[in-house]
Amino acid sequence: MFYTPKEGNVLPYDPFKAIVSPRPVGWISSIDKNQNVNLAPYSYFNAIADDPPMVMFSANGKKSDQKNIKDSVSNIIETKEFVVNMVSKALLKSMNTSSGNYPKNVDEFEICNLQKANCNLVSVPRISKSPASLECKLFQVLKLPGKDNNMIIGEVVGIHLSDDFLKNGIFDILDFMPIARLGYKDYTTISKKFTLERPD
Repeated sequence: MFYTPKEGNVLPYDPFKAIVSPRPVGWISSIDKNQNVNLAPYSYFNAIADDPPMVMFSANGKKSDQKNIKDSVSNIIETKEFVVNMVSKALLKSMNTSSGNYPKNVDEFEICNLQKANCNLVSVPRISKSPASLECKLFQVLKLPGKDNNMIIGEVVGIHLSDDFLKNGIFDILDFMPIARLGYKDYTTISKKFTLERPD
């Protein structure tokens, strides 16, 4: 079949998110100028460069109590910093709980019973049990086409790795099984990998 996104399709659900998958989940912690903490997962997330390391996430939708943008976006615009916490299989339930549509002054760390840890270079807290956390400084906010689509690009200025998953100098993702988003309401974990040498 062929269809154009503008005209839609005959399928019961839009397959776009299922096509572009799996996608890593960026669990974004941020604070506003009054030190209110927010924690929310985003599956439109990825690394986009490595020298310097850069990441992006895209927030779709809006909140009526937050100038028609998501709390994460509003906070990052105010403070110019955020943290990306990686999601392990053990943290899946907490990640899902944090995705609820809570009022701005609600701390998702507390709702999810997650312990905070201090960062070294940003004032935003990180998730202590996350396998890895990336301290980020805001590089750019892009208003994307469409309604309420905003992309945040950040430079990674500090990286926390759990010693539990460092094996012989390698960060072993199979040990913590990172969560990835598929289409619809589906998720998956990474439990297998293989090595492939690039041609010279």
